[in-house]
Amino acid sequence: MSVTTTQAIQPIVTECDRADLRAIAGESVRFDEPLAPYTSWKIGGPADAWIIVENEHRLAEIMRFVLRRRMPWFVLGSGSNILIGDGGIRGIVMQLAGDFAEITVETRSKDEGSSDNEIVVQAGASANMALLTTKAASAGAVGIGSLAGIPGSVGGSLRMNAGTDREMGDFVREVWVQSPSKPEPHSVSLQYFYRHTTLAQDAIVSRVTLVFECGEPQAVREEMLVRLVRRKQTQPIALPNAGSCFRNPASDKAARLIEAAGAKGWHEGDAEVSPLHANFINNLGGATAKDVASLLARVRRAVQEQFGVELQLEVHLVGVFI
Repeated sequence: MSVTTTQAIQPIVTECDRADLRAIAGESVRFDEPLAPYTSWKIGGPADAWIIVENEHRLAEIMRFVLRRRMPWFVLGSGSNILIGDGGIRGIVMQLAGDFAEITVETRSKDEGSSDNEIVVQAGASANMALLTTKAASAGAVGIGSLAGIPGSVGGSLRMNAGTDREMGDFVREVWVQSPSKPEPHSVSLQYFYRHTTLAQDAIVSRVTLVFECGEPQAVREEMLVRLVRRKQTQPIALPNAGSCFRNPASDKAARLIEAAGAKGWHEGDAEVSPLHANFINNLGGATAKDVASLLARVRRAVQEQFGVELQLEVHLVGVFI
């Protein structure tokens, strides 16, 4: 192992930092915590400090600490759409829970005195998208099917503007965030694009308000079920993976290009390009981040060489790769 690599995997959280973090987070903080169990790929080295954050007040305290210490930090949502390096993540890794997982669904009048209703969903950043879509569909939220089957949390889905024929941004009414420079929750206005938004890199989503047209609940549930069945038939949900690895290029599909390049079934160690859906990479049991990263690079190179298309990653690479 090189000197540079050895330095990169050394923890930067000092004993003094540990004491301060215990004072802030109590038993909710752990040190040198392996991250693989918290990711959908089941891959990833340790975090110097791992904190379960239960509410906005606690998050604000941690934001003040990282600003004061100039400490690197990262928020890990549901662990999908991310590849964490085998060397782990230096600094603090947080996972939002508690209040951040709450979901409320209400039917409200669109305007005072109007007979037309809308479905208003209030959700914390760590709320599960599957649970949110189920609750919203039961209330008759028209369009919720386009968000069904997304393997992630509300905060992560908002940051990447997840969706299918319609996207998260189509339904967002309000977004509240916190950051080191502005720790208390505050509302922000965002613009939404294909698989990204204008959300600042240092902003942590704390809660979101979504609004949907009001429809007939049974029809909405049935439409969502059709989408979920189709997704189950065409995507490898039985094996650990992170969802789609590459963004769709303009006027084409990443999966089609990868399959046409002959990459279906390719392996690097225990990482495999899914035989069911070419834009998915499965962990067959013992894959490392290095295996997956090597396979991603190999697939990109094949598509570039054969079709002149440079695929852009949809999955995020985070941490130290060794």
